[in-house]
Amino acid sequence: MSDNITRSTALVTALENVTTLSPTTTQAINDTNITVPHKCLLLLYEDIGKSRVRYWDLLLLVPNVLFFMFLLWKLPSARAKIRVTSSPIFTTFYILVFVVALVGIARAVVSMTVSASDAATVADKILWEITRFFLLAIELSVVILGLAFGHLESKSSVKRVLAITAVLSLAYSVTQGTLEILYPDAHLSAEDFNIYGHGGRHFWLASSCFFFLVYSFVVILPKTPLKDRISLPSRKSFYVYAGILAVLNLVQGLGSALLCVDIIEGLCCVDATTFLYFSFFAPLIYVAFLKGFFGSEPKILFSYKCQVDEPEDVDVHLPHAYAVAKKEGMDSGFYSSTQIDTTAYLDDVALYALSCGQHQQHRQ
Repeated sequence: MSDNITRSTALVTALENVTTLSPTTTQAINDTNITVPHKCLLLLYEDIGKSRVRYWDLLLLVPNVLFFMFLLWKLPSARAKIRVTSSPIFTTFYILVFVVALVGIARAVVSMTVSASDAATVADKILWEITRFFLLAIELSVVILGLAFGHLESKSSVKRVLAITAVLSLAYSVTQGTLEILYPDAHLSAEDFNIYGHGGRHFWLASSCFFFLVYSFVVILPKTPLKDRISLPSRKSFYVYAGILAVLNLVQGLGSALLCVDIIEGLCCVDATTFLYFSFFAPLIYVAFLKGFFGSEPKILFSYKCQVDEPEDVDVHLPHAYAVAKKEGMDSGFYSSTQIDTTAYLDDVALYALSCGQHQQHRQ
């Protein structure tokens, strides 16, 4: 009898212990089964301390602020160079780079100040799309203007190119924004805040592959038979620019493909490419195409003109895009020296103005 009582007591105690431990055990199991946000997803929405400022927004804000301050510092000399040359292409690029830096700053600041409400999320995504619109417009403009430099003769032709790129960029951004707002990607949601997903994994993959093919084709153009039929930019920086964007889109496409097959590590790839693109694309444009133009020292004051009256839509003397050397005796290598060869262009303008001034003095 005593043994039975002892066994019964032990059984009751064991059951009580199981009952007591069951909620804790269940909670631990539930915590394990809950999808813990990946560190690359956590980076996109985690706040700094108790503030509403996210690490991601701060990472994107700092480079844009620094670059904008640099543009302001260079503004006086840049305006002087633009007034001297009256080049619509360089003026347009400079304005677009300025706008991209401003929009990037505005997007980050607004995202830092809004709450996690649905309206704030939509506003944040719209700002992302506006930024993407300007970046893509510059992308397309650089490619088209770079490849068609030898065929652009007036301001009106440059305006037509910009209009076409604006329409294409708008169509892309509207499509991406519609997918992003109406059909958000569930894989890019965290807590009560839906992360900007660039139109979703599948749209991201398709667009990345498309742009990778475009930029890869631009890079290999000088190796194709087309080099004998069309004038190609020979400035190395043009192809370096295209190569960088090709690699960027390749990595972004691989990351998107991993996300499409539910491999969350792909998010780390697209995080890196997104940060590089939205933070350093505008500086890349400046270094590749505008640095030489604004940084070259003028050889002479450009205040002498041989002609006083000019028509309203005067031909623009654009820097020539020379064909890649392919004949005997033209030992210029694979990429030589002029895509948008701004230094040589300014030298030509200076020599032309100097010769005109000397001619007038001789006549007097």
